[in-house]
Amino acid sequence: MRNWVTGLAIAAACLLTSWALLVLLARRLPPGLPRALAAFIPDCVTTVRLLRKDLRVPRRAKIAIVIAGLWVASPIDLIPEFLPVIGPLDDVVVVALALRYAGRQVPREVILAAWPGETRLLERILGPANPSAPTAD
Repeated sequence: MRNWVTGLAIAAACLLTSWALLVLLARRLPPGLPRALAAFIPDCVTTVRLLRKDLRVPRRAKIAIVIAGLWVASPIDLIPEFLPVIGPLDDVVVVALALRYAGRQVPREVILAAWPGETRLLERILGPANPSAPTAD
Protein backbone atom coordinates (compact mmCIF):
# COMPACT_ATOMS: atom_id res chain seq x y z
CA MET A 1 0.00 0.00 0.00
CA ARG A 2 2.82 2.37 0.87
CA ASN A 3 4.56 1.79 -2.49
CA TRP A 4 1.31 2.57 -4.30
CA VAL A 5 0.90 5.89 -2.47
CA THR A 6 4.55 6.79 -3.10
CA GLY A 7 4.18 6.00 -6.81
CA LEU A 8 1.02 8.08 -6.99
CA ALA A 9 2.74 11.01 -5.28
CA ILE A 10 5.69 10.79 -7.68
CA ALA A 11 3.35 10.66 -10.69
CA ALA A 12 1.42 13.69 -9.41
CA ALA A 13 4.66 15.60 -8.82
CA CYS A 14 5.86 14.79 -12.35
CA LEU A 15 2.55 15.91 -13.83
CA LEU A 16 2.59 19.20 -11.92
CA THR A 17 6.23 19.80 -12.85
CA SER A 18 5.49 19.20 -16.54
CA TRP A 19 2.54 21.61 -16.39
CA ALA A 20 4.69 24.26 -14.70
CA LEU A 21 7.37 23.78 -17.36
CA LEU A 22 4.82 24.14 -20.16
CA VAL A 23 3.42 27.33 -18.61
CA LEU A 24 6.93 28.73 -18.21
CA LEU A 25 7.82 27.93 -21.82
CA ALA A 26 4.52 29.35 -23.11
CA ARG A 27 5.17 32.63 -21.30
CA ARG A 28 8.58 32.87 -22.93
CA LEU A 29 7.12 32.72 -26.44
CA PRO A 30 7.63 35.92 -28.38
CA PRO A 31 4.54 38.00 -29.07
CA GLY A 32 2.76 37.27 -32.32
CA LEU A 33 1.54 34.14 -34.02
CA PRO A 34 3.35 31.48 -31.90
CA ARG A 35 1.96 32.96 -28.68
CA ALA A 36 -1.50 33.35 -30.20
CA LEU A 37 -1.50 29.71 -31.34
CA ALA A 38 -0.36 28.51 -27.90
CA ALA A 39 -3.26 30.40 -26.31
CA PHE A 40 -5.81 29.36 -28.96
CA ILE A 41 -7.52 26.50 -27.11
CA PRO A 42 -7.75 28.33 -23.74
CA ASP A 43 -9.12 31.38 -25.57
CA CYS A 44 -11.67 29.15 -27.30
CA VAL A 45 -12.81 27.70 -23.98
CA THR A 46 -13.28 31.21 -22.57
CA THR A 47 -15.16 32.30 -25.69
CA VAL A 48 -17.45 29.25 -25.55
CA ARG A 49 -18.24 29.99 -21.90
CA LEU A 50 -19.08 33.64 -22.61
CA LEU A 51 -21.08 33.05 -25.80
CA ARG A 52 -23.09 30.27 -24.19
CA LYS A 53 -24.48 32.79 -21.69
CA ASP A 54 -25.00 35.66 -24.16
CA LEU A 55 -28.66 36.31 -25.03
CA ARG A 56 -27.76 37.75 -28.46
CA VAL A 57 -26.47 34.34 -29.62
CA PRO A 58 -29.14 32.19 -31.34
CA ARG A 59 -29.80 28.70 -30.05
CA ARG A 60 -28.30 26.95 -33.13
CA ALA A 61 -25.04 28.87 -32.72
CA LYS A 62 -24.97 28.10 -28.99
CA ILE A 63 -25.40 24.40 -29.72
CA ALA A 64 -22.52 24.44 -32.23
CA ILE A 65 -20.32 26.36 -29.80
CA VAL A 66 -21.11 24.05 -26.88
CA ILE A 67 -20.42 20.97 -29.01
CA ALA A 68 -17.04 22.46 -29.95
CA GLY A 69 -16.32 23.18 -26.29
CA LEU A 70 -17.22 19.63 -25.31
CA TRP A 71 -15.06 18.32 -28.15
CA VAL A 72 -12.05 20.20 -26.78
CA ALA A 73 -12.73 19.03 -23.22
CA SER A 74 -13.33 15.42 -24.26
CA PRO A 75 -10.47 12.96 -23.78
CA ILE A 76 -11.58 11.12 -26.95
CA ASP A 77 -9.90 12.48 -30.08
CA LEU A 78 -9.70 11.55 -33.74
CA ILE A 79 -5.97 12.25 -33.60
CA PRO A 80 -4.25 11.30 -30.31
CA GLU A 81 -2.90 14.32 -28.43
CA PHE A 82 0.51 12.74 -27.84
CA LEU A 83 1.40 13.01 -31.53
CA PRO A 84 3.57 16.10 -31.97
CA VAL A 85 2.18 18.99 -34.01
CA ILE A 86 -0.87 17.17 -35.39
CA GLY A 87 -2.20 15.98 -32.00
CA PRO A 88 -4.32 19.03 -31.17
CA LEU A 89 -5.21 19.57 -34.83
CA ASP A 90 -8.67 18.00 -34.60
CA ASP A 91 -9.53 20.26 -31.65
CA VAL A 92 -8.40 23.35 -33.52
CA VAL A 93 -10.32 22.40 -36.68
CA VAL A 94 -13.58 21.66 -34.82
CA VAL A 95 -13.39 24.90 -32.82
CA ALA A 96 -12.52 26.93 -35.91
CA LEU A 97 -15.47 25.47 -37.82
CA ALA A 98 -17.86 26.12 -34.91
CA LEU A 99 -16.63 29.71 -34.54
CA ARG A 100 -16.96 30.26 -38.27
CA TYR A 101 -20.53 28.90 -38.17
CA ALA A 102 -21.36 31.10 -35.18
CA GLY A 103 -19.73 34.05 -36.93
CA ARG A 104 -22.35 33.79 -39.67
CA GLN A 105 -25.23 33.86 -37.18
CA VAL A 106 -23.97 36.20 -34.47
CA PRO A 107 -22.91 39.83 -34.88
CA ARG A 108 -19.14 39.96 -35.23
CA GLU A 109 -18.88 42.44 -32.35
CA VAL A 110 -20.38 39.88 -29.95
CA ILE A 111 -17.80 37.23 -30.86
CA LEU A 112 -14.92 39.71 -30.80
CA ALA A 113 -16.03 40.94 -27.37
CA ALA A 114 -16.04 37.36 -26.03
CA TRP A 115 -12.60 36.54 -27.48
CA PRO A 116 -9.88 37.17 -24.85
CA GLY A 117 -6.93 36.62 -27.19
CA GLU A 118 -5.48 38.42 -30.16
CA THR A 119 -8.37 39.53 -32.39
CA ARG A 120 -6.33 39.19 -35.56
CA LEU A 121 -6.30 35.41 -35.19
CA LEU A 122 -10.05 35.25 -34.60
CA GLU A 123 -10.77 37.55 -37.56
CA ARG A 124 -8.72 35.25 -39.75
CA ILE A 125 -10.76 32.25 -38.60
CA LEU A 126 -14.09 34.05 -39.06
CA GLY A 127 -13.22 35.21 -42.55
CA PRO A 128 -14.46 38.42 -44.17
CA ALA A 129 -16.99 40.47 -42.22
CA ASN A 130 -19.69 40.06 -44.89
CA PRO A 131 -18.83 37.48 -47.55
CA SER A 132 -21.78 38.42 -49.76
CA ALA A 133 -20.83 42.10 -49.89
CA PRO A 134 -18.82 43.10 -52.95
CA THR A 135 -15.30 44.28 -52.28
CA ALA A 136 -14.03 47.61 -53.55
CA ASP A 137 -11.02 46.84 -55.78
